[in-house]
Amino acid sequence: MDVVERAFGLVTLHARVRADEGVCPRCGAVSGRVHGRYRQRLADVALGGTRTVLALTVRRFKCLNAGCGAVTFAEQVAGLTSPHARYTPLLRDALASVAVAMAARAGARLTARLGFPAAKDTLLRLTRARPVPPSGPVRVVAVDDFALRRRERYATIVVDPEARRPIDVLQGREACGVPEVGHMV
Repeated sequence: MDVVERAFGLVTLHARVRADEGVCPRCGAVSGRVHGRYRQRLADVALGGTRTVLALTVRRFKCLNAGCGAVTFAEQVAGLTSPHARYTPLLRDALASVAVAMAARAGARLTARLGFPAAKDTLLRLTRARPVPPSGPVRVVAVDDFALRRRERYATIVVDPEARRPIDVLQGREACGVPEVGHMV
């Protein structure tokens, strides 16, 4: 940690990695040849209700393995950074928990009040990115139809109401497709 800065309702933690070398993620070669530096900003959970950002100075290393397809690579901090990340893992988990528990717009309002604002689209993306939990045997099945395009195209959704997850979406809303549901589970 180099500097902690607090201004305008934001705490910024300036930090850098102190390791002398980096390991190429493609070939595993160790390199100490620095190609350049850039600043990676990661939003983190709020400190005392104040937005927090980790400003990490990241070095790009040149891969010394001539046979490797990666010319340069960025150093990563295990458990903290990943390529193209905008959130720390702790904040990503907190946002995903809010996204699963509430609707997207309500979740966006709540996260703003908690000090780590996120857009509704971000919460939806985090929800979709969560792994699907393994499903057990289905005891109860619920069936409903809905319009894909009003008055033109319809579909039928088959849901496990106990696990609160969809099982399948069938084209059309005819009753002849529903008896097949017993074979899907």
